[in-house]
Amino acid sequence: MEIRERFFFLEQEPCVIHLPEKPNGFGVLILGDYNHFVESGTSLWMQHVGKAHLLEELRNEGYTVFTSNLYGRHWGNDKAVRLAKRLYHVVMKKEILNERIHIIAEGMGALVALDMMATMSKSIRSAVMLHPCLDLPRHLELEREHKFFYKRLLRELIAAYEVSEEDLPAMIRSKTFRSFSSHIPVRMFVPTSERKERKIIVREYEQLQFQSGSPISLSFHVQDAKYKVVRPILQAFHTHEADL
Repeated sequence: MEIRERFFFLEQEPCVIHLPEKPNGFGVLILGDYNHFVESGTSLWMQHVGKAHLLEELRNEGYTVFTSNLYGRHWGNDKAVRLAKRLYHVVMKKEILNERIHIIAEGMGALVALDMMATMSKSIRSAVMLHPCLDLPRHLELEREHKFFYKRLLRELIAAYEVSEEDLPAMIRSKTFRSFSSHIPVRMFVPTSERKERKIIVREYEQLQFQSGSPISLSFHVQDAKYKVVRPILQAFHTHEADL
């Protein structure tokens, strides 16, 4: 019987490797958003219709896809970054893969991706970002006008960073794209319905990438087409696989 998934624990956190039938030798690390999870033989990317479709297409193309629960709503904390890096090294030992991987980062997963792209640049081939959170301090500030969501986010950040509300601003100050520099090619997909203030942050990141000579491509899409970006994602990956 064909093994399609390998589940295991790393630092007591559930992780999974999704195996293709015909491997192409390239790996894809998924860094999910706040609703991302891996648990007990399943994951969000196996249950969510759109994500499951993207996952299956990645496997059909031969990609070995791996991800972790990463402590749940980590919001890019150092513990999650450390575990993501460790997961990369474990997968490299378990599977026969090119050492330079692709990343798919969604929402808050982009905060981990930015760190990895800056500190592990020789191990990352390209990154795809789906409605990314690129600046945590500004993300928190933008939520302030929505009292319910702001209070929930505040609680999550205090728990993730293990600090008091007073010390939180200083703790997350560096969790912004301006703190991480890399030349990793980036393909970004942002919904047209995204708030103007968040689009401004995305454009600022795009401009910074342009100024540093780093490849970046930004696309806006209607919300309903969020997971109809499979072909562009695969094309983006293929573009950066000529140099092994």
